[in-house]
Amino acid sequence: MSDELAGFTVGVTAHRRRDDLATMLERHGARVVLAPALRIVPLADDTELRAATRACLDSPPDIVIVNTGIGMRGWLEAADGWGLGEPLRAVLGSAHVVTRDPQAGRAVRAAGLRVGWSPGSEGHDEIVEHLRGRGIAGRVVAMQLHGERQPDQTTALEAAGALVIEVPVYRWAPPIDPAPLHRLVDLVTGRLVNAVTFTSAPAVDALLRAAGANGDAVLDALRSDVLASCVGAVTAAPLRQHGVPVVTPSRAHPAALVHALVDELPQRAISLKVGGHTLVLRGHAAVIDGELRPLAPAPMAVLRALAATPGRVLSRSALLRTLPRGADEHAVEMAVARLRAGLGTPGVVRTVVKRGYRLPVD
Repeated sequence: MSDELAGFTVGVTAHRRRDDLATMLERHGARVVLAPALRIVPLADDTELRAATRACLDSPPDIVIVNTGIGMRGWLEAADGWGLGEPLRAVLGSAHVVTRDPQAGRAVRAAGLRVGWSPGSEGHDEIVEHLRGRGIAGRVVAMQLHGERQPDQTTALEAAGALVIEVPVYRWAPPIDPAPLHRLVDLVTGRLVNAVTFTSAPAVDALLRAAGANGDAVLDALRSDVLASCVGAVTAAPLRQHGVPVVTPSRAHPAALVHALVDELPQRAISLKVGGHTLVLRGHAAVIDGELRPLAPAPMAVLRALAATPGRVLSRSALLRTLPRGADEHAVEMAVARLRAGLGTPGVVRTVVKRGYRLPVD
């Protein structure tokens, strides 16, 4: 186990592979909040998928767009169940196969098919431009959907003269228990998580829908104190449209997403020399001379306020504004007392009589 993310709290909105992602984050020392924004639901009624499969067999596609690995595997498994697996593989094997990301490419190769081309950006626009360059007028294009229809992509392909067969393999649905997602909304707006990970664009929309009237507050937090980390450019697009800066890994894979956080979050730590000690603020914890000291939200809020203006005296009324509404100056005194106890090092937080508190910066 490594400790690059010790002291940081990360929200995970993924449904599929959420446990894998959480385990990797915890191995690097992070505290993880699991809050699936959506769940993948196989089509309860396979009528649409079966009809799309029949359409591909009756009008073999010249081009196949594979958007997700799980979608490709699900399509072939369903076709096997109907006794159509081999005919479908034969048809797909004669087509120019375009895979949107590496996971889709692995699923295609595992099925014994050949990948013809993949975009560098994993973006739909790049796929459309590539196909336009090949000339698709009069060609049949089968597009495996990933949870929702992509009307813009379908319209662009049809405008270029293609006949598009949409292949719906699964759909998104709200989580069975929405409470963790609503709790994550509260944690984001309260700046009590340091980062939130997203592995699909619909998960971004789901988080903002769950926020409701607090949607702007969530976006404000993501634009400033809470790091948004997305598995790829397509996932990041809805956040970037809202002006949220996003960290994305060089390749679309959960492990790469974790490594992006390992690179980015520690850079956000605040480091000071205070009273002869080295003090580092990391998420929900302080590090005193190399020793991690987890702190409760109120003491941590006071410490962050003092560290924001190192050496300056902050009054009780100024520190009161960092605490939850309804707190009084006595709550400030309690938070300072808990902060001192949590740090376990005398002299880091100094009282200035009749004025307030400060960090004695060296």
